[in-house]
Amino acid sequence: MDTLQPLTERQKMILDFIKQSIRERGYPPSLREIGSHMGIKSTNGVNDHLTALERKGYLRRDSMKSRALQPTEMIERGATARAEAVSVALETESQPANEDATVRVEVKGTVAAGGLNELYESSRGSYSVDRAMLGTPASAEVFALEVQGDSMVDAGIHEGDTVFVRRTTDARKGDIVVARVNGTGTLKRYYPEKDQVRLQPENKKYSPIIVPRARMEQSEFAIVGVVTGLFRKI
Repeated sequence: MDTLQPLTERQKMILDFIKQSIRERGYPPSLREIGSHMGIKSTNGVNDHLTALERKGYLRRDSMKSRALQPTEMIERGATARAEAVSVALETESQPANEDATVRVEVKGTVAAGGLNELYESSRGSYSVDRAMLGTPASAEVFALEVQGDSMVDAGIHEGDTVFVRRTTDARKGDIVVARVNGTGTLKRYYPEKDQVRLQPENKKYSPIIVPRARMEQSEFAIVGVVTGLFRKI
């Protein structure tokens, strides 16, 4: 960071606000949220500041990624953490596995399997699950959400089910994901397309949710996680 150009006071405030949002919410603010926080009336004015941050090397933007604003300091810190994790894994590779193969998965709240509803995140208890049933590596963060709605019934996900979700900002085409769209949450299949993302329901009663490129550029879309399994009470 020593070779980077110095920031103006407002540029530093905007960068700090982006970092704070990512730390506290897990995703960056939209242009409108930055404008509201900084008292900037137009998104073009916000974009000018972001362009300056990008030009000076403090910020990276990718319009087709789920999180378009990435402070370079946080990217570099994440790369260091991943390298350290690999090093630890190699050092302990020959040690015997933990006899307790279960993992405790916290129920974070609810997610809409219908339209777009607020994605509630408040603890509702937890499950003790065999890690092998989740199909995730030991390092993965997994949480659970209760399903509200019937838009995914043809994928075998019914209202009242609890889905297990691996937290990630990336997904493959056709994955069932929990996604945020302009601050609201939904459970759908993920299809990235040329100029948009299509969130496809698995129930003919519902239409897909289309997120155009412009909304992704404003950080109004983010993948929260990929569904790895579910629990159903009989």
